[in-house]
Amino acid sequence: MTRLLVDNARLGYADKVICPGVDLEIPDGRFTVIVGPNACGKSTLLKSLTRLIAPQDGQIRLDGQSLHSRPTKDVAREVGLLPQGPVAPDGIRVIDLVSRGRYPHQSLFKPWSPEDEQAVKEAMDATGIRELSGRLVDELSGGQRQRVWMAVALAQQTPILLLDEPTTFLDVSYQIELLELCRKLNREREYTLVAVLHDLNQAARYADHIIAMKDGEVVATGNPSDVITEELVRTVFGVDSKIIADPESGAPLMIPTWHHANA
Repeated sequence: MTRLLVDNARLGYADKVICPGVDLEIPDGRFTVIVGPNACGKSTLLKSLTRLIAPQDGQIRLDGQSLHSRPTKDVAREVGLLPQGPVAPDGIRVIDLVSRGRYPHQSLFKPWSPEDEQAVKEAMDATGIRELSGRLVDELSGGQRQRVWMAVALAQQTPILLLDEPTTFLDVSYQIELLELCRKLNREREYTLVAVLHDLNQAARYADHIIAMKDGEVVATGNPSDVITEELVRTVFGVDSKIIADPESGAPLMIPTWHHANA
């Protein structure tokens, strides 16, 4: 049974519907990337896979149970999230913020442990921020802060990790490092990852499962070679293109040839 799925869910905010009806299974142990134009419902769908957005109708299920019927800490030990534009408390140091990722594992009878210490250390090493541990988060660049928040998510040590535009604010070199880290987590530790990305070629290169969306609907799912076609790029993004094999990875590589402004 797939651990995380969307069952005929209507998603939105208050009385505004963004996704009228989504049926979707998140493949276990794979790196899934959600792609689509701006305002198509990518982030709304991702947030629905946590407890941030409750479906207006239908269900989000984790291990066969309604996600919103389970205790918050229980869900937080299974599903981690790197949200868009997270805000740190004023005056907090990097090490203290990353340590907060261990909150789901704490209880009155289980204080801070060597396992918590090791999880924080590994998360900071994986994201290359060990040398920033004593710095105030407020003093960091946008790219550095994004890496700190990724460390918070990793410290949580959840088997399912959701990333909402994780490459935002990062230079190209750090974008590649982060996506390489995601692929490593998926392949070596069997994390189930779901990320929203804007760069279609990065999605094709690093993901092994693609969800393509337009106007609040899922229009295609599958491996990158099946989903990223010239027809789909034209239909979803309004761009004429050539799809060739990436000479480095063999993944689909989209070369734009024309943009339809009114698409």
